[in-house]
Amino acid sequence: MHILKCSALALAIGAASQTALADNPEPAAADSAELQATTPSNQAQSNGLVADSKLNVLARNFYYKDDDKSAGAEQSYAQEWAQGLISSFESGFTQGRIGFGVDAHGLLGLKLDSGRGRAGTGMLPSNAGDCNAEGQCGSQDSYGEVHGALKARVSNTTLKYGEMFVHTPLFDTGDTRLLPEAATGFLLTSTDVENLEVNLGHFTAANQQASTNSDDVFSGYAGVMDGAMDFAGGVYSFSDSLSASLYAGELQDYWRQYYANLTYGMALSDAQQLDFNVNLYQSYDAGSAKVGAVDNRTGSLAATYTQGVHALTLAYQQVDGDTPFDYVGNYSIYLANSYYSDFNGPNEKSWQLRYDLDLGELLTPGLTAFAAYLKGYDINARGMSADSAYQADWGARDDQDHHELDFGARYLVQEGAAKDLNFYLVQQVHRGSQQQYDGSFDRVRLIIEYPLGLL
Repeated sequence: MHILKCSALALAIGAASQTALADNPEPAAADSAELQATTPSNQAQSNGLVADSKLNVLARNFYYKDDDKSAGAEQSYAQEWAQGLISSFESGFTQGRIGFGVDAHGLLGLKLDSGRGRAGTGMLPSNAGDCNAEGQCGSQDSYGEVHGALKARVSNTTLKYGEMFVHTPLFDTGDTRLLPEAATGFLLTSTDVENLEVNLGHFTAANQQASTNSDDVFSGYAGVMDGAMDFAGGVYSFSDSLSASLYAGELQDYWRQYYANLTYGMALSDAQQLDFNVNLYQSYDAGSAKVGAVDNRTGSLAATYTQGVHALTLAYQQVDGDTPFDYVGNYSIYLANSYYSDFNGPNEKSWQLRYDLDLGELLTPGLTAFAAYLKGYDINARGMSADSAYQADWGARDDQDHHELDFGARYLVQEGAAKDLNFYLVQQVHRGSQQQYDGSFDRVRLIIEYPLGLL
């Protein structure tokens, strides 16, 4: 979803938060076991509510520049610079057979540079009191929020209720701009069965990234969606090299969705590795079908060959359906070719070639770089029903194509007073045919992060 979502690389450098994603410069289909919620420890090991508490703060400095090359773009240029502070408190659990605790998050965003005609990056809320005659509005100088969740634990099973960050293939809150989004509801996570993690969730509202409202409705390619989101599933690790995930979920009165994933890695030698990642989504309309008929099967296959400091990835992705593959939450698409564009148009086929280089041995430890090229083609919606909610954006598009070229570098300070200071720079170029949904863009992101473990 090119408006706000840009899935998949977590540049995680602190336990309390996900790092901002720069329009998915990393493969979206990472090992599914790594994308689940943090595994809870056993309640029998609890040291108490206070003794096991953690307090972390992530300072995030974000520069965002967007140049819209699409014909007829109302605003061709967006450029903003902002500072964010993301604090996360996780209490321990009270001792006893059933443990109780609380999680809380405090988020603050500060505008450093923006203005009318340059706002609209999705980092800062719009300022309705700062608009010119053309209707271009500036951004708010600051915004912030505090939210939290209650939690209870029995054995290795934890139940949370409130506002929280969620990371599952069917529903994943996004962290692609200055501050992360959160969702309101219930989440049950269990690891009582060895090698199996189970997640069950029921969520009714969201707190989106450039918003301080905790009751925002969900959004997708068809616009706002006011139904509750339910899901159940998990990941099972057969071995260190083989794992599988299965999920089922439903967005009330919109669609029912299923997800399957298989990851396998094999060592070819001490310096060579071959990894495979398969993802498959199946979506059907459900209930009153507020977006119209949906029958969509979308999958991807990625293979990565690693030799020493070099890694080469080849991926293929295909949409089988007359509507685009849609989802809620800005990160809920675990597919290989979801970068700036999701490459998820009706009946779209796409492939990817990516090269990663670890420059730690060649230049300095902690420095990595990548380049990726993606091509999407055969986009057509000839079979889309006339009453589909996707008609306005997709119905007139036939035989469209597009491509994307991304370059990026990351540097993580390894030692000294600035240890864990993280720099991330990415340049993205996307070009589409005249009616292709994502248009033509040049994008630049510079993200600087520094985590502080206070407790």
